[in-house]
Amino acid sequence: MVVKTRALFAVVAAFACLCAITPLGLAQAQQITGKWHFVFKTEGGDRTSNPNFDQHEDQVSGKWDDADVKGTFKDGKLDLAFPYNSDEAGPGTLKIKGELKGDTLTGTWEFQDYTGSFKATRSVINQ
Repeated sequence: MVVKTRALFAVVAAFACLCAITPLGLAQAQQITGKWHFVFKTEGGDRTSNPNFDQHEDQVSGKWDDADVKGTFKDGKLDLAFPYNSDEAGPGTLKIKGELKGDTLTGTWEFQDYTGSFKATRSVINQ
């Protein structure tokens, strides 16, 4: 009887530890905070940018060159829309929609009449 009680206690303790640790691990995996390296596919070739994001709950802010980033990140999905002034195309609203898997974001972008896809990875300095 004592052996069964100890085994049951060990199983319950292991389960409690797993339940306590798992949400923390998922929360860390679902953070967008930090510096990123974006590669945009455009008609004129690849364009790159290295924005820095801050996440507070589901709100995202930060800097994209001189622009102030605004948007959300929820359930692994990034949704940004903010005023941006392109050296090549002038002012407009940059819209980015993507999905985070591991340390990679993939999705689509829009700026003025231009659209395309992108891939972004976390900068090594975040790790």
